[in-house]
Amino acid sequence: MNNSSIVRLNIGGKKFCTTTDTLTQREPDSMLAAMFSGRHTVCHDPESGFIFVDRDGKHFRHILNWLRDGVVPTLSDSDYSELLREAEYYQMLGLIEGIKSALNKRQEGAESDTELTRTDIIKCIQSEKVRFRGVNLSGLDLSKLDLSYVDFSYASLKNVFFSRTNLHCAKFRDVYAEGSIFHNATLRECEFTGANLRGALLAGANLQSANLQDACLIDCSFCGADLRSAHLQTADLTNANLEGANLEGANLKGAKLSNANLKGANLQRAYLRHVNLRDTHLEGAKLDGANLLGAIR
Repeated sequence: MNNSSIVRLNIGGKKFCTTTDTLTQREPDSMLAAMFSGRHTVCHDPESGFIFVDRDGKHFRHILNWLRDGVVPTLSDSDYSELLREAEYYQMLGLIEGIKSALNKRQEGAESDTELTRTDIIKCIQSEKVRFRGVNLSGLDLSKLDLSYVDFSYASLKNVFFSRTNLHCAKFRDVYAEGSIFHNATLRECEFTGANLRGALLAGANLQSANLQDACLIDCSFCGADLRSAHLQTADLTNANLEGANLEGANLKGAKLSNANLKGANLQRAYLRHVNLRDTHLEGAKLDGANLLGAIR
């Protein structure tokens, strides 16, 4: 496909016109870039010439404008929340970071229930055995910090930005962390037992040997994440996106995987006994040596 060719898109009934250059250059790792890179065959409606994508088209103009000029729009908090959901679906990591940054700047200029600031956190981590147990840190930007071994148990971490943060051996027992972003974070041997991470973004994160037992991981994105030897017993992974994730040797006993995307995932030697895989997408997944005794397929 010629990189300058015109593309006609029908997003949930709303029609847009753009180019393959726009769709592939700014966010080269996004779903749209993959679709129009020339590596895949894209189906057009033979009558209209439009390509249909089954998503709400309300905010797609903001997606296109971001791809065109790299500017995050100024929106209400509720619209930012909706746009963030679309950015996560299209796997646009740059836009996700931009939205989180815009929200954090807005919160810094207004009254907030957050008990500590980013500066407070930086001062605290200079001491040993840092604990933020039960503290409200919602909405903070804690990206790129060294928070290894920190205890966040029972804290409120909704929409916290942990992108590229070192959280090796940190404790997140029973935290409330809906919508938080752990993109490319180091989470090796972390404890997330009973944590609520619904809708969190963990794409590219290192979760080797992490303990996610009984965690709510509904709608989470683990695209390309390293989950080797992770403990996921009885975790709720409904609608989770684990495409291309490495789950070699992971324990998924009792995990809920309804409509989970495990396409291309590495499940070699994973423990999947008696797991219901009937509604799980496993195209291209590696299952060599996996324990599938009693699994429902």
